[in-house]
Amino acid sequence: MTSTFAESYAAAAGRWPAGATQTDVPTSWGRTHLLAAGPLDAPAVLLLHGGGATATAWADLAGELAGRCRLLAPDQPGDVGLSATSRPPRSSADLVSWLAELQTAVGCPRWHVVGHSAGAHLGLRAALAAPHRVATLTLLDPTAVVAGFRPGYLVRAVPSLVRPTQRRVRRFLDWETAGRALPEAWVDTHVRGALRDHGPLVRTRRPSAAELSALAVPTLVVVAGRSRAHDPDRVARRAAALPGTTVVRLADATHHTLPLLDAPDVAAAVEPHLRRG
Repeated sequence: MTSTFAESYAAAAGRWPAGATQTDVPTSWGRTHLLAAGPLDAPAVLLLHGGGATATAWADLAGELAGRCRLLAPDQPGDVGLSATSRPPRSSADLVSWLAELQTAVGCPRWHVVGHSAGAHLGLRAALAAPHRVATLTLLDPTAVVAGFRPGYLVRAVPSLVRPTQRRVRRFLDWETAGRALPEAWVDTHVRGALRDHGPLVRTRRPSAAELSALAVPTLVVVAGRSRAHDPDRVARRAAALPGTTVVRLADATHHTLPLLDAPDVAAAVEPHLRRG
């Protein structure tokens, strides 16, 4: 491992495409650290990382899309990244409020939203709250949206959350990905992030059937066929029942390989969806 989290983050951010920038955007929730790449006049795509991750998780997908999209990836306030929080968010509504401020601050009245895991849950909440601000919605192996976690996943995950050690976090990732080797720069940042002090976890709850029936944004759900986080069959079946939703299943992907190792397949599904928006 590198000597500090900042150095590890810099190495992982260095995997983003050439010309990518890092800026700090002020909001009432604190200073939001933002990774960005792609032409300024291209369609804007917001990338929302999962819990315990950072904006660096999107390096591989950014490499696939940056030539045709303006990619914006923030570190969620209160999580392990480089954003500084003046008041920690305590609910999904707080995070939706933060996103609205960020969207105004970067001068983007409407954007495409892509979220992974808990980031997918947040993206859905934002689309339900303000559909006029979201052109399309893409949910990558979403959690707390249409299905709950597998008990076995939680049994494995909780120790690395409650009492994280480098060995525990790495063993958990190795288990969930079935040994597929994740980029070491990202793993190092993820492990160091798990060992950092950060704000309280924001509790998420699954939207009600009535809330989901009100979804008015073209939606793509990408299901990891070998996800150990939840039952992929159940997620795919329930997601297909959402209004205006297309479901794509990536047979060999797991929950934690999806935004990284499976980026080419994700991009192939996402690009035509963005055009529909």
